[in-house]
Amino acid sequence: MKSERPFCKDCNQRPRAINYRKNGITHYRSICDECGKKKPKKKSKISNWEKAGYKKKQVCDNCGFKSLYQTQMTVFHIDGDLRNVNYVNLRTVCLNCVEIIKRKEINWKRGDLQIDY
Repeated sequence: MKSERPFCKDCNQRPRAINYRKNGITHYRSICDECGKKKPKKKSKISNWEKAGYKKKQVCDNCGFKSLYQTQMTVFHIDGDLRNVNYVNLRTVCLNCVEIIKRKEINWKRGDLQIDY
């Protein structure tokens, strides 16, 4: 006995979109393809350090690496408090140093950085 595809939770008119199939079982999304296209895109969040006027540098504060792209750098908070956006608390760090900082257990925390597009 084959079960019918459930209807969309938003419009309740069209069948739900197929998400994936595994072990002969079909798994469905909660909405149909049409309603999925209508969903508003999330606005990009402006980080606290950007609101405070801090600008990411093109040179790593830890190792001196000079980046070609802004996405190669991230912002760290030295005291670990993501709300503390004093310039003395913020450091621009390359992605390689992110791994070094994590492994050496330095108490810096990555800032509330959003992906640059």
